[in-house]
Amino acid sequence: MKIAYAFTGSFCTHSNSLAVLEEFICKGYEVIPVFSPIVSTASTRFGTSEDLEKVVTELCGREVIKTIPQAEEAITRGDIACVAVCPCTGNTLAKIANGITDTAVIMAVKAQLRNNRPVLLALATNDALGGNLKNIGLCNDKKNVFFVPMKQDDPYKKPTSLVCDFTRVYDALTEAVNKKQIQPLFL
Repeated sequence: MKIAYAFTGSFCTHSNSLAVLEEFICKGYEVIPVFSPIVSTASTRFGTSEDLEKVVTELCGREVIKTIPQAEEAITRGDIACVAVCPCTGNTLAKIANGITDTAVIMAVKAQLRNNRPVLLALATNDALGGNLKNIGLCNDKKNVFFVPMKQDDPYKKPTSLVCDFTRVYDALTEAVNKKQIQPLFL
């Protein structure tokens, strides 16, 4: 099965996302990697952009898609079973909810939805239950947009934060490919 796997800037969850990516590769999936601009350029205390790109390129056996034209060309063909955005930041969620297409990741999502194919969002954002709560609702109401089950990761120190359960990404994608939302959505 061929999927697109997109990284956005929730840098503290990239190690979790890499473990999920490895799981897909080990299970024989063909994976097209996609990076948002911040992932392509920013180095943080969690690692450098160069190191992440090297690991992802080696795992997937292909170059990372970083531009809107590259994403449109790769996804528009219609042979992608699912576009997984893992992790999906609040910024990316808001852009998907409101139709703002200004990165390769959002273009991959847009092209997939245009093809009437599933998109899976693995949310990781500190404002999910704040400013982005409405965007969760908007995306949940969109045809072919599905979520990985999520929970509050630190309800007392970060009461508006939600993070997906990265151990459920594979199962959530399996359901999304069948146009079903895995349940329960909130853990």
